[in-house]
Amino acid sequence: MTHDAPVEDVPIGGEMIRLGQFLKFAGLLDTGGDVKEAIADGDVTVNGEVELRRGRQLHAGDVVGFEGRRVRVRP
Repeated sequence: MTHDAPVEDVPIGGEMIRLGQFLKFAGLLDTGGDVKEAIADGDVTVNGEVELRRGRQLHAGDVVGFEGRRVRVRP
């Protein structure tokens, strides 16, 4: 993944969201099964580091990466 990719802001309407929920909410993945597989395969990053916990809590400013896209959590 390149760090040159533009970062898209996705408002979540709150202070916190779990990684699995955010991946679907932001349109990066379609189903819970896809989310589980992508995270287990190490394809998802949070703030530039591979994240293997689907239940990881994301907060405003966290940047999630998947397949060359980077998406920032906004309240």
